[in-house]
Amino acid sequence: MSEWEPNILAFACNWCSYAGADLAGVSRFQYPATVKILRVMCSSRVEPSFILKALKDGADGVLVAGCHIGDCHYIDGNRNAEARINNTKKALEKLGFGGRLRLEWISASEGLRFSEVIKDFTEEIRNLGENPVKEVKENE
Repeated sequence: MSEWEPNILAFACNWCSYAGADLAGVSRFQYPATVKILRVMCSSRVEPSFILKALKDGADGVLVAGCHIGDCHYIDGNRNAEARINNTKKALEKLGFGGRLRLEWISASEGLRFSEVIKDFTEEIRNLGENPVKEVKENE
């Protein structure tokens, strides 16, 4: 049996973070293949229900990545995302899913930062272990 690897879903803003992920790939910065990237137009477009669905469907962690504060192409989108994600984190803590949601600001020029965030978050999720909902789902 092979060693368990985390399954992370990343919601990346089209204008900055997705371009940062692309730069990481073009620059051949190494990071674990634990992440699946989903491009969204803005980090504020990520609804709490998207995060809950990802966890319900077996993601071990969810990363939301957007433009740095002050650089949002939709003016205050990332500030709105920050408030929404912080509230979602609090709810997840109460549900026993603390540490499985992370918010990061990554610009289009920060390919190395993108790879470092993925490495770091993967290690955090490894330390938490598998998503408990996934274990129940597999045993059904």
